[in-house]
Amino acid sequence: MSKQRFGILIRPSANRVYAESSVALMEAELEVLDRAVLGGRITDVESRPIGGVPYLTFSAEDLSERDVAFLSNLSSLYALFRLAEDGDALHPVGLHPLDRLDDDLLTIQKYAGKTNEYFTKLLLNVALWSSASGPHMADRTLRVLDPMCGRGTTLNQAMMYGYNADGVDIDGKDFEAYAGFLRTWMKRKRIKHTAEIVPVRRDRRLVGRRLDVTYGLSKKEYKSGDRRRLTVVNADTLRAADLFAADSFDVIVTDAPYGVQHGARNREALTRSPLELLARALPGWVRLLRPGGVVGISWNTCVTSREDALAALAEAGLEPFDEGPYRRFRHRVDQAITRDVIVARRP
Repeated sequence: MSKQRFGILIRPSANRVYAESSVALMEAELEVLDRAVLGGRITDVESRPIGGVPYLTFSAEDLSERDVAFLSNLSSLYALFRLAEDGDALHPVGLHPLDRLDDDLLTIQKYAGKTNEYFTKLLLNVALWSSASGPHMADRTLRVLDPMCGRGTTLNQAMMYGYNADGVDIDGKDFEAYAGFLRTWMKRKRIKHTAEIVPVRRDRRLVGRRLDVTYGLSKKEYKSGDRRRLTVVNADTLRAADLFAADSFDVIVTDAPYGVQHGARNREALTRSPLELLARALPGWVRLLRPGGVVGISWNTCVTSREDALAALAEAGLEPFDEGPYRRFRHRVDQAITRDVIVARRP
């Protein structure tokens, strides 16, 4: 079968700096998807303007329903078209995104230091596709942990996908803000749920607080007992292995501290360097991963080199992905932050 040409219209971003990087980031994300899940059938990936608008184009044999389902979840994809042979006409391809909840779950929160939600989705996608669970993204209820979850952007994206989500964060104010936001959002959306905050004790000592949420993706599913779960623990990430059962998570995804002012709100963990924090936390995180699970981390290369981050992952017993598209996620956030992504798999 002869190959056809397709074009991805890139979603506009309210963040000007991220918009400048979005095409290159999407290209690397698409190539990870192709390499990890689609079997290397996508070729000739390039960015080019069509009608004065940037598109990411690629060649492939006619896309199957499964292929389109995966492509539909690309982080900055706005629309997908089949290109006519003359290159001028665009024929829409119907999308089937995995999202199960309204997207204002991701966009409504505004606060200093919030990670761009499109980037959060990219990071989660790259980790998922690189894991043993990647081919089952759409047909299993996976489990995601963000061990430094802040106000929950990663958790919210996992919820959008219909996954079970867990988080840990040491900042009490962030914990309370996220708990308040999520309860209000679910009430306003009339989502059937239960939510409670309970103390967490180990050896009869109080070590933190835990938000437990159980909810249905629809009223029918909730009534039938088909429910999803979200848990956030207000505690130090260095205790993560004490808070969850071993071999529990398909992926662990986090945006590591950037070592800049907006992230330093009296958080004990942020008094350490990001590299020191990762080196101390990774052994506990790895114990929580299922075999074939992946750790995906974004961090500020201005304070920690890629080589040092790779070494920390390898020292924790993980196998990093460090070639091809995995080396093309580096991009500028602001004057003090150049962000990169690294993923590594538990054997």
